[in-house]
Amino acid sequence: MRVRRDCPERSRGAARIAALSLALLLTGAVGVSAHDIPNDLTVQAFARPDGHTFILLVRVPLKAITDIEFPRREREYVDLDRVDQALHDAAMIWLARRIELYEEDTALSDPRIVSTRLSLESDRAFASYEQALAHVTGPPLTNATSLFWEQGLLDVLFEYPIASDRSHFAIRMAFDRLGIRVVTALRFMAPGGAVRPYELEGDAGRVALDPASHEAAGRFVTLGFFHILDGTDHLLFLFCLAIPFRQVWTLVPIVTSFTVAHSITLIASAYNYAPGALWFPPLIEALIAISIVYLALENIAVKSPRRRWIVTFLFGLAHGFGFSFGLQHTLQFAGAHLLTSLLSFNVGVELGQLLVLAVMVPALALLFRVVADTRMTTIVVSALVAHTALHWTSDRVGALRQFLLPTLAAADVATVLGWLMAVLVVAALAWRAMLVSGRSARGRPDKARPAGGYTITANRTSV
Repeated sequence: MRVRRDCPERSRGAARIAALSLALLLTGAVGVSAHDIPNDLTVQAFARPDGHTFILLVRVPLKAITDIEFPRREREYVDLDRVDQALHDAAMIWLARRIELYEEDTALSDPRIVSTRLSLESDRAFASYEQALAHVTGPPLTNATSLFWEQGLLDVLFEYPIASDRSHFAIRMAFDRLGIRVVTALRFMAPGGAVRPYELEGDAGRVALDPASHEAAGRFVTLGFFHILDGTDHLLFLFCLAIPFRQVWTLVPIVTSFTVAHSITLIASAYNYAPGALWFPPLIEALIAISIVYLALENIAVKSPRRRWIVTFLFGLAHGFGFSFGLQHTLQFAGAHLLTSLLSFNVGVELGQLLVLAVMVPALALLFRVVADTRMTTIVVSALVAHTALHWTSDRVGALRQFLLPTLAAADVATVLGWLMAVLVVAALAWRAMLVSGRSARGRPDKARPAGGYTITANRTSV
């Protein structure tokens, strides 16, 4: 599919594209467009490295292409016998120049436009890579087909010269100017036969098509770090944990139990061991709000909460499901390294939590020093947190009511009961371990107390 072009033809083509680009720039500068850009737009694409060629197939609705005049015939139908040059110009200006392809971190030059086709909206050739390639390289539509340009699809076959199809590739598809909200459904056909689907919104930036493990790990550590910083409810949960202790090293094991717990449910959710019903996300959101209320009330009722790591672990299971809801769309960037990405995300969350505590604990210590380091200060601060969390709980329980009863299914009930049983087993084992530990401690004799002149043992007091 190589096309030879002599220098004069290439020069004339470059001049034409430059003139069209200048016209597009001037038109955009004065705020004039041939038509309104669409609100929601889906771009379909296939990417496949094959030998020393990287093949990229792109389909975009023609209504998103502005400021390109398509030749017309009677009744404003597109003149399909003379449309090739206009399609080539549209592919170069609106697509090729908005795509950046990288091979091993090296940006490749602009692609070669091998073929362009105008298709009907009803065409389903992009259901698979093989069908799309056969369609774009097959016979074009003729004037026997009546088609308005707003109802057409622009299909383009691009080719990039590459060193090897075993290289690591990354791509940026900046199609955000094609519509108000643009989603690019990209499927990467790896040389080994694996297909990696991506759903990129607007200009999603540079995306590794088949990331190495260290690339996935680095990306998800960063995601986890900033995710905890952006989560107001998770930050308030940490705040409630810190109020009665106000010492970083005292809080580290408690926060670590929270990380272990949410890691369990986050990984389980990523491997589809969580209910998929509509009522499950609002249920988890309600439980997260309830967890904050509980900790705030415990801070009010108990001066020095004991064994808080157990409570934190149990509530951490709910928070893990909450993390998974925000991570569902991002897991597409894990490639073949799902578990590595999930563990890296949790590492990022733990680092973010430690940073928050490093700031939060001194701030709380300063607050208690300035106001008054008394029990009343703890009660007042915890009451303010409980007030906020109670509002969240009320709103989220209201949202849960709309989903729970109408859509409750037997399979979902079984899944929830399974998780409840697992939580109960963990709680029972933890409680049993504490009882055994307590008995062992009572069975050991204490050291003599010289000041009192007597020694207390488990069975008697010696004077």
